[in-house]
Amino acid sequence: MRILFIRHGDPDYANDTLTEKGHREAAALAERAEALNMGACYVSPLGRARATAEYSLKRLGKTAETLDWLREFPAQIDLNKAEHLRAAYPNANKADGKYVPRIVWDVIPSYWTEHREYSDSILWRESEISRNSDVVQVYDDITGKFDAFLAEHGYVREGMHYRVERESTETVTFFCHFGVTCALLGHLWNISPFTMWHSLALAPTSVTEVVTEEREQGTAYFRGLKIGDVSHLSMSGEPVSFAARFCEVYSDTSQRH
Repeated sequence: MRILFIRHGDPDYANDTLTEKGHREAAALAERAEALNMGACYVSPLGRARATAEYSLKRLGKTAETLDWLREFPAQIDLNKAEHLRAAYPNANKADGKYVPRIVWDVIPSYWTEHREYSDSILWRESEISRNSDVVQVYDDITGKFDAFLAEHGYVREGMHYRVERESTETVTFFCHFGVTCALLGHLWNISPFTMWHSLALAPTSVTEVVTEEREQGTAYFRGLKIGDVSHLSMSGEPVSFAARFCEVYSDTSQRH
């Protein structure tokens, strides 16, 4: 089985759509859609993912099924109820004197790297952030639905691997988001989602490809063939968006801090 994770184009988050650049990126991806052999396509319900998918689907004459669990990873933390975690989110915004709930996984490096439980595939569940947010519940819900999807295609989660009930050489393509892609990859590879969220920067319209590897009959693991590929942008002359990244050096105030 082959799975493609495609991140949406350069985002206009305020309006949940694409910027002009994002539309150009999605058009460049569509030029390579046939060569990618996308197979059955699935899309997040959010506008920026749907707008990205539309270009490739139109090019291929395909439709896509909407899967609610492909929306951006929605777990949040309320620092008003967990002020001891302010060091993990020093850039947290306030409104009317109170902290605004924020995405749980955007943690400052000096915090999560010095608390080793966040890098552990099991212990992250018992971390302070996990105990004071809905991250574990959201993660289990999304990965549970992902596993149900894989089971329908013949691959049943069993411990740390997948039992092959029915071999498959089909391809499925998910048009979705950075955060949820990292969570799903971490689940496939038994890696803490915090490690994935903070170690990868999947650029807009990047393509990540994983395939089953069945070295033993009846047992499958998923291996990455390419992570965050943006060759379609290079081929079209479109610069890679900086979205998903932070400043390369702190003194560069032109880049996101």
